[in-house]
Formats: sequence, C-alpha cells, structure tokens
Amino acid sequence: MNTNDSLSQDPDFDVLIQGGTVIDGTRAPRYRADIGIKADKIIAIGNLEHASGSHSIDARNKIVAPGFVDVHNHSDSWLLNTPNFISKTSQGFTTEVIMADGISYAPVDRCTAEDWIYYLQSLDGLFPEEYTGWESLHEYMSLIDGKNVQNVMTHLPYANLRSMACGFGRQRVDDFQMKQICCEVIKGMEAGAVGISTGLDYIAQCFSTTEEIIEACQAMSKYDGLYVSHVRYKKTLIPAIKEAVEIGKRAGVKVHISHLKGQHPGQAEEALEYIDKIARHEVDISFDVYPYQPGSTMLHFLLPYEVWEAGPLQAVEKLKQPELQQRFRYGLDNYLLDISAIQIAWVRSEKNKHHQGKSLSQYVEESGLSQEEALVNLLIEEEMAVLLVFNMGDDRLVDPVLQHDLYMMGTDGIYMEGGIIHPRQFGSAPRLLGPCVRDHHLFSLEDAVYKLSGAAAHRFGLGKRSQLKEGYFADVVIFDPLTVQDHATYQDPQQFSSGISHVISNGTPIVQDNSPLTIETETLPGRYLKYQPK
Repeated sequence: MNTNDSLSQDPDFDVLIQGGTVIDGTRAPRYRADIGIKADKIIAIGNLEHASGSHSIDARNKIVAPGFVDVHNHSDSWLLNTPNFISKTSQGFTTEVIMADGISYAPVDRCTAEDWIYYLQSLDGLFPEEYTGWESLHEYMSLIDGKNVQNVMTHLPYANLRSMACGFGRQRVDDFQMKQICCEVIKGMEAGAVGISTGLDYIAQCFSTTEEIIEACQAMSKYDGLYVSHVRYKKTLIPAIKEAVEIGKRAGVKVHISHLKGQHPGQAEEALEYIDKIARHEVDISFDVYPYQPGSTMLHFLLPYEVWEAGPLQAVEKLKQPELQQRFRYGLDNYLLDISAIQIAWVRSEKNKHHQGKSLSQYVEESGLSQEEALVNLLIEEEMAVLLVFNMGDDRLVDPVLQHDLYMMGTDGIYMEGGIIHPRQFGSAPRLLGPCVRDHHLFSLEDAVYKLSGAAAHRFGLGKRSQLKEGYFADVVIFDPLTVQDHATYQDPQQFSSGISHVISNGTPIVQDNSPLTIETETLPGRYLKYQPK
C-alpha cells in the first residue's frame, strides 16, 4: 500500500484499489474493475483511473475478492484477547462465527463459569485468570466488539444453556428446566445469535434427547434461526445426519451440519447422496468442512460420558476411579483407533511440553503403562487439557464435500501457542483458493471465493457483507491466483500461507504487503455482527 502524499486535500476515496480483477462472491464471472472505499463502505466499482485515494493499492494481476467468513472455528478466546489474530487474518478471514459445537464461554452463571473455562482450556484457550465476570452472550460479545480487527458473529451454545438449567448430568430435562432453556434461547436470539449450536458428542448435550433439542429449536423458529450441529458422529454418520434433519423438520428451522466428512472411502459420498436425494427435500440444509481429512479435538473427547456427570471440575477425581478407567479401555478398543496415528498437539504444563508432536503410541510405550493408565495419567497431570491431531486418512477423501453446492468454509481451527496443531488453523483458505483450484481442478476460482464468502453471508445472515457491491461493507481480500498457497503441514503447522497480499476490514487495512498491521486506534475495525435473516 502506498500513501499518496501528493494528492489533493480531499481525495475521492479513503482507499482506492486499482487494476484488479474482481470476483464478487456471488459466483458471477470475474471482471476488471477498480474499487473505491470511503469510511467502511464500498462506494464505487468501475473505471476509476482518474480518481484519487488517501491510500492506493495496485492490484494488477491480482484477484480482488470479498472478505472471507469462517463459519466454524474455535477462536472464541483469541478474538477476546488478540487484536489481530494473525493465523486467520493472514488467510483473508474478516469474519468469524464463534461458539461452535454447543460449547463456549457464554452464556454462563456463577455456578457454571468456572467449569466451562476449565473444560475448554485445550480447545478455546482461555485460562481461569482471564475471566472477568461476564455471564450473558451479549456481555461476552460486547467485550469483543471494537477490540479486534475481525468481525465476529456468534452461535448460541446449547450445552451452556443446558448446564445452567440442570447441571452437567444425564438427567432428563423437566418442564421447569426446559422453560428456562427456551427463555435463554430467546435472550440469545434477541442478542443477535445466528441460532443454536450443538455438539452432540460433547459434554452435557450428549445426554440430550432429540425431543429436547426440537423443543429448544422451536423457541428460535420465529427468529428464522439456524440449527448448527456437530451431529452424533459416534452414532455413525447417516443416522446422525438423519437426526439433525428430523430436528430441523419438526422444529421448523434450517439445518447446518458442522465439519461434514466421512471417515473412510465412500462414506462422504454416501452422506451426500442421502442429502441430495432426501434431506434437502425435507429441510433447508447446508454444511461446512475444512479442506483436510484428519481431524483434531481434545483427548478427553475419547472418555466415557460419565466422567462429566458432576461437571468438569470434578472430572479428574472421577477419572481416578478404576471402573471408569476400565470403561475407557473398552472405549479405546471399540473405537479401533490407531494410536500410532494420533499426535499430541498441545499440553498445558511446561513439564510435558516435550511430548508435543509425539504419537500416543510413543507416549504410552515410553510410560511403560497400559494405554488407559498412561492416557489417564496424562489427563490428570494436565488437568484434562490435552489437544490431539488425528493423522488418519488421505486429504483427498474430503474433495466430494468441498465440491458440493451446499458446502461453505468452516476451518474448525484450534490455535495453541507453540503447539503442533492441525494445519487447518493456518492454511484452510489458501488451500481452497490454490491447490483445490489450480492443482486438483475441483471447482472454479469463482466457486472457491463463493464458498469462502457469499455462501456464508447468505446462509448466516451477514447482511451487506462478503460480496463486492456498491453500498456493501468494505471487507476485501486481494490475492495472486497463481501463487496463493498454504504452507502449514502436520509436522510444522504454524506456517503462514503466501499469495494473499492485502486484507481490509470495514474499510481499514489489516494486512498489507503480506504482513499484518498494528492499528493504532482505541477502537479497532472489527464489529459484533448480529444475525440478519432474509
């Protein structure tokens, strides 16, 4: 970016992007145009060769696209504490939709706040000393508003609602508790949430029945909210998707499946066939996934559910029980997991940092203990805070999902400083724009940009964002289609991508010449976005 010192005192635009090829985020064919931005809006698109700008960007031989949207991530605490979350902004993400999988830091109350912060240490990265007393969804989102360079939208995490109403146990929700949950749903929707998120393989909500979730979703139906679900993958894929479809159909709400993919060859195709032939004719449905096959989650995801019945703060004591360790061993056997392909990505304590990057089998062998004893000991030492990467499956297995017309980008990114984390945190968008288009020919560049921007803007109710149109908010990404490339690997994941030169959020440059910018203003350009249904 160049500052035009010789321009008149009153330039036509605050930012002038010249010479670029516009891909507008609607799947329309690309075209040559200049773009003029004033304040936070796109004011003009066309031939602006005689116009002036306070700042000018030479976009010749580059693509000018809308800001990208990540509809599924675990950026919750990082956006609270990190003004420019570089692993995401360097990829072109100007908007993040947080509080996925039904678990997050709000809403909470004085009985649940400490439990949630403890439980989420190895997923969302907030530590107890960083809690400042917020309770409601609105309070949490207000702490982010204007304190980050990215825009942030939120789901309403269902397990948080359930734990406030009836604790973390497996009991059936009674009528009194259901009333409380539904009232909290209404509060969350009024505060601007896009809809309810669930993670039905995770704490508290794993005990929820289909009927319970239907009733909660009915409470948001008048807001045209979206039911966004990490479905019961442990139940197997097709039955899990069918439950989500049933919930959407009976509650009268739209459905979005989180990180949809198969676990073995042919399973993704089977799921897509069901969606195309049946599901999309019964309910308004969409899905996301990251452009990698291996996944990542917390080690305690593999534990039997009863470890959580008294809440996260009691989990370590429950884990010491011999009968629970025995059930853990049965679970490891039944999952048929190859622990030599599961990597320790991050641990909380300095004592065990040297184990990061090791496979679970290597860790177990070094311990001299059985699988369940070694892993239970690790969880106890780390106060349950252990993150894994599952290095299983060829990345190309996810291609059919990426190609589907109902797909949009969800990185599912989990960041931990110094961790050997999943490369999706640093490489998802450039991989979709670069290798998926150039090398694998999965779709056109126009389609790739749409999957990263316009599709999410439409589905998640972003209003006048993530499309390049006059009068729309100026969230913009400029990249070189020939060189855009991810460099993060499973062995060396915290590597920045190349080819994305400029990123603009609400008219303010946040990445310039491939480097993040420090914004020296009290209020940063990112905003708390509230859901705007069509």
